[in-house]
Amino acid sequence: MTATDPTPAPTPVPPPAPTGRAGRWIERWDPEDEVFWRATGERIARRNLWFSVFSEHIGFSVWTLWSVLVLFMGPEYGLTPADKFLLTSVVALVGAAVRVPYTFAVALFGGRNWTIVSAGMLLVPTVAAFAVMEPGTSFSTFLLVGLLAGVGGGNFASSMTNINAFFPLRQKGWALGLNAGGGNIGVPVIQLTALAIIGAGGGPRVLLGVYIPLIVVAAVLAALFMDNLATVRNDTGAARDAAKDGHTWIMAFLYVGTFGSFIGYSFAFGQVLTNEFGRTPLQAAYLTFIGPLLGSLIRPVGGRLADRYGGARITLWNYVGMAAATAVLIVASTQRSLALFVPVFVVLFALSGLGNGSTYKMIPGIFQAKALAGGLTGEGAAAHGRRLSGAAMGLIGAVGALGGVGINLAFRQSFLSYGSGTGAFVAFLAFYGVCFAVTWAVYLRRSAGRVAPAAAAETKPQLSYAEV
Repeated sequence: MTATDPTPAPTPVPPPAPTGRAGRWIERWDPEDEVFWRATGERIARRNLWFSVFSEHIGFSVWTLWSVLVLFMGPEYGLTPADKFLLTSVVALVGAAVRVPYTFAVALFGGRNWTIVSAGMLLVPTVAAFAVMEPGTSFSTFLLVGLLAGVGGGNFASSMTNINAFFPLRQKGWALGLNAGGGNIGVPVIQLTALAIIGAGGGPRVLLGVYIPLIVVAAVLAALFMDNLATVRNDTGAARDAAKDGHTWIMAFLYVGTFGSFIGYSFAFGQVLTNEFGRTPLQAAYLTFIGPLLGSLIRPVGGRLADRYGGARITLWNYVGMAAATAVLIVASTQRSLALFVPVFVVLFALSGLGNGSTYKMIPGIFQAKALAGGLTGEGAAAHGRRLSGAAMGLIGAVGALGGVGINLAFRQSFLSYGSGTGAFVAFLAFYGVCFAVTWAVYLRRSAGRVAPAAAAETKPQLSYAEV
């Protein structure tokens, strides 16, 4: 640059500055600024993502622990199939309920700090299960200890809210899909671990003994390598605004169909195989991990496809696939055809995982689209979208997880009434049809799939929800 050149030298992007508070706090965070993102943001965000995935992974394993433990519980435990479905329903219910406070804990305590606490809390249900897991223990005691395991379901909500704040909108589908998919893999991993233990002649306490030290490792790694974002404040107004927005509850309903299916089938698959198809616990364990594994691995793919083609489009056609697979399962269940049932059930698992990624991608896009339509631009629109989507994710995740409760209760009633899962699958088919209709009507129908600006619609371009 010459002495007369008026062009100023580019200002270097400073690294995120820590605050004076105890712990690893980052004061400045602007992921939508591409210069900042390339210089410092991406490296920090990815580091937090990986350790968040590990902690959430262990949380999912603890949450779905009882879907495995019930396979160990033979006749000597004195539990009926209905008792076992009720037990797993209770665990799913608590996991759904705690997602709401876990979401707001990130803003109150910091993402790193809450990850340490929430990981450490997983020791309580694991040690309690280790203490009571033996024949002669009352069913009410098992229910109580199962309630404790529900805290593992909350880790998902706090992790997703935290990672949502770290990444720019253009990468949220991939980042949230990877974070959630890595956590979801905790389901097949604990099932594979159980398979190895059963095959080696071990008991349920061996399984629990494997996870207790892993919980400690997750908490320690979070303390050493994760960060808190000071820009994420405990904004009770965001929760109120998100709860008032109709899109929060529409997306919660759609998430029941995707994640609710994934977690519900994860709890129920082994029991359906043992009760309807006469598989032994070991034979069931050989099969149960396949569906959750594929559903977890494909979740980031759903996010990537949503980034490219729009979450609403991917979600719509995903429900078509889920409905088709469920129709085939009705035939397989009626004919008691294990050879047809297992591969199609695995396909249904995979589709539920794909839909998990696409629906979660829609959430931040919807709120940012509404901000743009309301007249906000640039970082203002992005900040508004992060504020409301972070709060909405807790509510959506909680309601979505209730689908796991519904699926297990539906299977319980179906086995009590018909001696098979056929009745439950008929109900699921009808539900997926409704989800398809809602997705099309709200987000893809030409007259409904656009957000009109709050003011002067004739002077501002409309925004299509099909893009989110």
